[in-house]
Amino acid sequence: MDTISRENNSMLPIGGIIVGLVGVILGGLALAQASKANKAVADHQPKIEKIDGIEASASGAAASAERAAKEVRELRNSTQEAFNAVGGKLGEFQTSITKLEDAMKKPVVADKGGKKGGGPAAAGPGEYIVKAGDGGTKIAKTLGVSVQDLQAVNPGVNWNKLSVGQKLKVPSKK
Repeated sequence: MDTISRENNSMLPIGGIIVGLVGVILGGLALAQASKANKAVADHQPKIEKIDGIEASASGAAASAERAAKEVRELRNSTQEAFNAVGGKLGEFQTSITKLEDAMKKPVVADKGGKKGGGPAAAGPGEYIVKAGDGGTKIAKTLGVSVQDLQAVNPGVNWNKLSVGQKLKVPSKK
């Protein structure tokens, strides 16, 4: 035997064995804890994958929402431009209609330098009853008078909407 063993009855070898056993036990416990942690991570993996899928869906939905918002803005702008253009045209039409209405309200003055004599047209004794297909020009030709004279003796008539059976005054021939 060597000198240390004979002279020193120490507990060094037994202490080493005890420390070794404690180390093995602690290693086993650490291994058990690591195994539990791996199992918990494995259990949570499907949930993590679901979250990743939801995140991808949310990103796609956000991109779609941005595209839709952009399209709505473009549509709103083009609609506003169309309304502005239509508004301008409606203003022009209103001006034209007002001029036409004013012209229709003014009495028609017979041509004073014409061949038939001079004054305004006067209603004669007869009446004309409107037939299907009649218009102001056709009636004037049938009666042998001018359209202006026919309109002058019938001031309240809407010449664009003559009704069948409507009675018109016949201007006297000059």
